[in-house]
Amino acid sequence: MDSGNIAWLLISASLVLLMTPGLAFFYGGMSRGKSVLNMMMMSFGALAVGTFAWVLFGYSIASGGDSIGNIIGNPFGDFAMMSVATSGEAMDIISAAFGATFAIITVALISGSIADRAKFSSWLVFAFLWVVLVYSPVAHWVWGTGTAEQDPNGDGFSALLGPNGPLFSGLPGPYDFAGGTVVHINAGVAGLVLALLLGVRKGFGKEPMRPHNLPFVMLGAALLWFGWFGFNAGSAFAADNFAATAWLNTTVATALGILGWLLVEKIRDGKATSLGAASGVVAGLVAITPACASVDPLGAMIIGLVAGVLSSLAVGLKYKFGYDDSLDVVGVHLVSGLWGTLAIGLVASGKIQDDAGLFYGGDIALLGTQAAAAAITIVYSAVATLIIGLAIKYTIGFRVTEEVEVSGIDLAEHGETAYEEAK
Repeated sequence: MDSGNIAWLLISASLVLLMTPGLAFFYGGMSRGKSVLNMMMMSFGALAVGTFAWVLFGYSIASGGDSIGNIIGNPFGDFAMMSVATSGEAMDIISAAFGATFAIITVALISGSIADRAKFSSWLVFAFLWVVLVYSPVAHWVWGTGTAEQDPNGDGFSALLGPNGPLFSGLPGPYDFAGGTVVHINAGVAGLVLALLLGVRKGFGKEPMRPHNLPFVMLGAALLWFGWFGFNAGSAFAADNFAATAWLNTTVATALGILGWLLVEKIRDGKATSLGAASGVVAGLVAITPACASVDPLGAMIIGLVAGVLSSLAVGLKYKFGYDDSLDVVGVHLVSGLWGTLAIGLVASGKIQDDAGLFYGGDIALLGTQAAAAAITIVYSAVATLIIGLAIKYTIGFRVTEEVEVSGIDLAEHGETAYEEAK
């Protein structure tokens, strides 16, 4: 055990845990005043339920211990994390805890797609089931362990959707250093499914539903950026070259994500907005997450800039196609997560992880394996989320009544309001 690496992972886990309260501010500020508390409570609820689900079953499913056909870990293989918690190995314990923070933030991201209209109790049930049945299996497929502990060089690594895994033996990649597929594509697809399942809010597309507190949004974006260093650099599981590279690339891509988003706004609308800057932060962070240990700073700039442009254009698609993704989970997390995952096949340098992308002298095989891993994640997340959502909808119900939605979900669901006169 290296005490420096243990200390770094303790700090990283704490940083990632901070991301979920940061998300609460980000989403809360984007919501209407009459639903801000409910929106923030959905993130705090994910903190509670996500931890519960991970400790009981999620870690065991994702860790791969006592694996069932190399497809899924036995849910009872380390039930309630009894074995790892009593192992006496500090690195094992904090690694398992680090995995919990990833599960928490991933399910919390989904809540932004169903703002203003979901029952809080139903959301808690969904969050528990989704962590166990969707997040944890995908984490197992991509990383082989519930803690995101990877072998970036592919030596002896046998995760289903990982380098040298059974689906991609002899091929380059696929790579997902910190969660492009597991976190962002997974959550983005789930958000789209729930938005379609619950339907549009009353007045969607006909009346303005503007963010009620832009300073909250910018504060949330700042907290997310700060916590994301634990997310990306912490996924190295050591204070080493991978961590340093991930930290640098995370900063570079995020800065360019802001510029890309603001550039589109300036050209399209004539104004560069604070909401656009905050959204550009998240788009850049999302896109660099899978690629942060695969690219050099130039590649990170390309990834961040393109992510800002793509997501700023994509958020308007909900009005064209008629799905009410309230806080742009699909436009930011699915689009930028998919771009960042595919971008490895284009701009991976080949210097840190073994395989280079097309623009760095590699062949198209890496782009193909990245696309295949993303596609499998999309299909599984969509189908599994739909089954969970339908089960909740037709048993305990998922959506609040129209009267509650109009009068304000905060008062109906929580018996309180954020402001004296919530609008």
